[in-house]
Amino acid sequence: MNIQIYGTRKCFDTKKAERYFKERNIKFQFIDLNEKAISKGELQSVKSSVALNELINKEAKDYKALNLDQIRGLEMREELLLAHPKLYRTPIVRNGRKATVGYQPEIWKEWE
Repeated sequence: MNIQIYGTRKCFDTKKAERYFKERNIKFQFIDLNEKAISKGELQSVKSSVALNELINKEAKDYKALNLDQIRGLEMREELLLAHPKLYRTPIVRNGRKATVGYQPEIWKEWE
């Protein structure tokens, strides 16, 4: 298993995801979205498992500021996500081509 957890240090669900994998002695790589954004290729990989709209945090401060609620085009939404990593719902957990958003231990159990 090659687990990557994208999130922020302050996110409660990201901390829970890290704890889930630590308790099971599963190695993972943590990527802080405040320091390093998801690349376009990584986003395409995540999108193969998760719909783009599920990746967007509608509670984020930038969501209203960028008028994302008014933007319907998926390409424009994707560009805004790539430019503003604070718009992602976290954690985004990847295992190869598989990915989840949020705290999803029932799915992660299937990966073990």
